[in-house]
Amino acid sequence: MALLPILEYPHPRLRTVADPVEADRFHDPAFHRLLDDMFETMYEAPGIGLAATQVDTHQRFMVIDVTEGREQPLVFINPTIRERSPELRVHQEGCLSIPGVFADVTRADGIVVEALDRHGKPFELRVDGLLATCVQHEVDHLDGRLFIDHLSPLKRDRAVKKLEKLRKGRDS
Repeated sequence: MALLPILEYPHPRLRTVADPVEADRFHDPAFHRLLDDMFETMYEAPGIGLAATQVDTHQRFMVIDVTEGREQPLVFINPTIRERSPELRVHQEGCLSIPGVFADVTRADGIVVEALDRHGKPFELRVDGLLATCVQHEVDHLDGRLFIDHLSPLKRDRAVKKLEKLRKGRDS
């Protein structure tokens, strides 16, 4: 396995809308290696979700594991959020593509997501709380959106300025 480079804001390819994964990819060993590399990259970062867009692969798939012990790795291929609860929840979100920046984002507390697993088998999950937030965050990536797009213009500007300040400190 290998660590993959993660695109960072404001990289323009983070705004690319991902294409659906074709059925022939499920039989491609390189595709399965890429999924494994994405998990390794996500865990090393450390993070709880990583969309293919973030590693400059513009197809609709993502990996998630919100458990502390890394014991529930989930693969979502061609995910679609079918339902969103009317109840909302605020979570403080961060992003591997916007390292060091966190902000409160309001999203549906519960969702129903349909996807394919790493072998192409369809599944449906009804989830809430942190996992629902993470799925919505990663689906946003596949749609070319970032969590800072959910912020007011003032809060978004503050987040971008914080990222720039962190980069200057990191680069010096």
